[in-house]
Amino acid sequence: MNQSTRRRCSQIAMLLSLMLLAGSVASGQDQPKREVIQAIARGEMRAAGKLIHITITIESYSTPADQKTLIDAFQSGGHDALVKALSKMKSRGRVAITGSLGYQIAYIRNFPGENGRTIRLITDRPINVGEATAAGRTLDYDLSAVELNLASDPKKSQGNLVLAGRFKVDKNNQVTFETYGSGPWRLTNIEER
Repeated sequence: MNQSTRRRCSQIAMLLSLMLLAGSVASGQDQPKREVIQAIARGEMRAAGKLIHITITIESYSTPADQKTLIDAFQSGGHDALVKALSKMKSRGRVAITGSLGYQIAYIRNFPGENGRTIRLITDRPINVGEATAAGRTLDYDLSAVELNLASDPKKSQGNLVLAGRFKVDKNNQVTFETYGSGPWRLTNIEER
């Protein structure tokens, strides 16, 4: 893993940790009309050269109460309790690879910025039958996450997709988000519909 990729993985882990487990709760989220965002995900590291098209449909944003539920779950039972709490949350939209039905988004927040906005989402990752039967290490990485940095100039919009990850507390007692396999995928050609 080169230093640039390692830095991006570290930045994504920090952002996801702050998004979900920060002590302060962001101001209330405006409920959008329906939003549809499409992007191309470009694989890196082991997935270098692979491209997938994704569509994110946002019906509503998570509330501060949703954030508190997830924080409380993580503090009481770690990653597994957080995943269980996510699985019980009301669907806020869908994320899909083009040509698939996709799966529900359990938690999504919108953060306005100076030159646009950032959308962050996290959801429990569906485990297919083959993966469950193999009972490998991937089963421990049961979350998917997306960060979209939507700039006022659409050409400058960018983002990251983590297909399989998990929250954990490291030896320094810091919350981190660890990815499995190929690491984060870079999102490009982001279009708001």
